[in-house]
Amino acid sequence: MNREDSQSMLNAVATARSRQPAVRYEMIEAIRNGEKTKPVVHNEIHQQEAVIDIDQFALWYSAAQAIHDVSMKIPRGAVTALIGPSGCGKSTLLRSINRMNDLVDGVRVEGEIHLNGSPIYAPSVDVIGLRKRLGMVFQKPNPFPMSIFENVVYPLRIDGERRKSVLAEACEKSLRSAAIWDEVKDRLKESALGLSGGQQQRLCIARAVVADPEVLLLDEPCSALDPVATIKIEELITEISSRYTVLIVTHNMQQAARVSDYTALMYLGRLVEYGTTGMIFQNPKLLETEHYVSGRFG
Repeated sequence: MNREDSQSMLNAVATARSRQPAVRYEMIEAIRNGEKTKPVVHNEIHQQEAVIDIDQFALWYSAAQAIHDVSMKIPRGAVTALIGPSGCGKSTLLRSINRMNDLVDGVRVEGEIHLNGSPIYAPSVDVIGLRKRLGMVFQKPNPFPMSIFENVVYPLRIDGERRKSVLAEACEKSLRSAAIWDEVKDRLKESALGLSGGQQQRLCIARAVVADPEVLLLDEPCSALDPVATIKIEELITEISSRYTVLIVTHNMQQAARVSDYTALMYLGRLVEYGTTGMIFQNPKLLETEHYVSGRFG
């Protein structure tokens, strides 16, 4: 969906609902009261092949429960956006997929997450090996204090690759995939810290895809960038989605509408509604979802 269409869609939703009287959000009230709720998952989701299958997944930080029995499938070869108010569990769920939450003291989980049919929380799972299957990009660009070239090929080096020709080919391929090759091809030996913020984030995406991951995880990748850099990252997400399954956390409704094929709304650690992006923004089944994406709730 292009930028003009997504903005028109959001404006239409907001205008059409602007004069509605105050209403009760039954699903949200039930969640706030700690009641069991059943998310609304559109039929289109069930018809897709899943690369990630989350099944009754729950997570606690010590005594505080952050994720409550979430079940959802992430379709293969598409961009899926997780949206919801701050603190709703979007990033926690994303980081659970590559088990980054294992590094936090007091974390425990229940349920299961499968990556291409393999359970990622099985006792026999090699967590380092798992993370090689998942590219990860964070909110703020985090290039290493080394050259542009060494930043990109770092995942290959730690995996034992030493052949210069292989590293050079992989570096160029990844930088081209991240739409930054033409900007840095003559600067590969220079420090990555000298790049602009937007360039650094595209470099991080190049580093994330150099090992050809099964899924690319993006945790609010544009939150620290200016509007021009954000546009470039969004265009890049659209382009690379033809080669990778992408799961993105975003607080920006316009961004979710622009870049994603599927959108899931979360609230207080629970899945609320999940469907195609067009349906979630134009014809959601829950009033809560309609009012959230139009800015009347949340």
